[in-house]
Amino acid sequence: MSKLPPLPPLRNVIKEHGLSANKALGQNFLFDTQLLSRIAAVPGDLQGQYIFEVGPGPGGLTRALLQAGATVIAVERDARCLPALAQVADYFPGQLTVINEDALKIDLSTLFDQPFHIVSNLPYNIGSALLIKWLSEPQWPPRWQSLTLMFQREVAERIVGAESTDAYGRLSILAQWRCDAKLAMNVHRSAFTPPPKVMSAIVHLTPKSQPEGVDFKTLEMLTQAAFSQRRKMLRQSLKGVPGAIDALQAAGIDSARRPETVSVAEFVALARLLS
Repeated sequence: MSKLPPLPPLRNVIKEHGLSANKALGQNFLFDTQLLSRIAAVPGDLQGQYIFEVGPGPGGLTRALLQAGATVIAVERDARCLPALAQVADYFPGQLTVINEDALKIDLSTLFDQPFHIVSNLPYNIGSALLIKWLSEPQWPPRWQSLTLMFQREVAERIVGAESTDAYGRLSILAQWRCDAKLAMNVHRSAFTPPPKVMSAIVHLTPKSQPEGVDFKTLEMLTQAAFSQRRKMLRQSLKGVPGAIDALQAAGIDSARRPETVSVAEFVALARLLS
């Protein structure tokens, strides 16, 4: 255990370093240590585990992960937060590495030689893009063992959405064809500083066996076309996708159906025929 003085409360850290949440970077800070510990517990026992964290800010969730016994590599684009994170790194020697970079540019294969988990209060403005990046790993199962991610609740509901619901769409299919996805907990807007205008939620995803013969880019293109006109029949929304209408017939899917009624398995079958 570190012999350094106890880490100051996060509110004091914010004040000491003159930090404020940057809307352009999608930042909202969490100070509730009990809530942060609950988030860190979602992936399971982290003692001796490796974690990748995006956007740690002043290091609230980072502290909880380190206290749980994890070794963390965190990527933080906002250089203002680096001194606060250096303070955390000093308190947990050898457990925290901070990279000042854009998370969308990070190649995870260069950071980890062993399996790891991704745990993050994602910046709202790049959350969906990062999720799709991690879901599109060419090697499956991927090296990451689970994703525990905070999104705006509306986005979280889309990720776990069931067919024939308003939430069901492109993100639901891209997440659920390769992962088991569940809503782990809701997070009230009042938990953040400053409070965002929307509620948030934690989604937990674990990789499962990938259906054979399906190309990610094909499935992504297919779902993009289908749900860009979600109220139209498939024969209309997919007419611009080469081979899609014939694939509907071959898969036994009525072209008069609307995309929200088509299951993940049926979209996967279509993508397999087009891959």
